[in-house]
Amino acid sequence: MQRKLAAGNWKMNGDVQALSMLDTLAQAHNKAQTDILICPPAHLLSQAVARAAPGPVNIGGQNCHHAASGAHTGDISAGMLRETGATAVILGHSERREAYHESDADVRAKATAAQNAGLLPLVCLGESLAERDAGEALAVIRGQLQGSVPENSTGDTLVIAYEPIWAIGTGKIPSMAQIAEVHACLRNDLREMLGDTGASVRLLYGGSVKASNAAEIFALPHVDGALVGGASLTAEDFSPIITALAHS
Repeated sequence: MQRKLAAGNWKMNGDVQALSMLDTLAQAHNKAQTDILICPPAHLLSQAVARAAPGPVNIGGQNCHHAASGAHTGDISAGMLRETGATAVILGHSERREAYHESDADVRAKATAAQNAGLLPLVCLGESLAERDAGEALAVIRGQLQGSVPENSTGDTLVIAYEPIWAIGTGKIPSMAQIAEVHACLRNDLREMLGDTGASVRLLYGGSVKASNAAEIFALPHVDGALVGGASLTAEDFSPIITALAHS
C-alpha cells in the first residue's frame, strides 16, 4: 500500500533563505508516516536537495520538457531534473495548461519522459468554474485523465492530483461531496485503464488546502494526500497539513 503524500508547489516563489523551512519540516516530521514533497523553482532545486537529504522531505520540479535534449531554449528535461537530485515533477498544472496551451497529449508526453528518467510525475487535472456550473466537470476531468496518463503506469510511477481551477489560490473549495465524487470517479477510471494497479495510484486533492480544512478533506474516501500551493511556502502553514494527513 502506498504511503499518503503531502506535496507542496511553490510556483514562482521562494529564495535561498526560504529553504530554511526544509530544516523545520525535517525536525517536525523526522518520523513521518507520510511522504513529503516540496517542489521549489528550478533555480533552488540543487540547494534544496542538498539541504533536505538525507531526511523525510523529497524535492521535485514543477515542469519538464518531453524531449531528452535539444534546441529548447529555457526548458529543462526530465533527466536534468533527475541530475539535480529531484525525485518527482508536477505536470499539467492548470496554470501551464492555460498559459502555455499544454494539451493532454503534451502532458502525457512529459509524464512519459519523467517516468523514463526515473521521476514520479504528479499529473494535474481540473475543471473551470464554467465547466463545473454547466455540469461538465466529470466529463472534462475524465477526458484529461484518459489523455494525460501514460500507458503501463503503476502506483509507483504515477500520482494524480485533482485541482479544480476555480479553487486554486481563491480560498474557495468544492463541497466535500463534490471532491468525493471526483475522486471516486478517478479511482474507477484508473482501475479500468490500468487494471489492479489503478487501485494503488495515489489521488491528491489540491485547491485552497489549508490547516483548517485539511482533516475534513483527508477523511474522504480515495483522497490520498494533497497538492498544496500557498500554504506550502512556510513550515508554519504546511506542517499542520502534513500532521492532519498522517492522522487521517
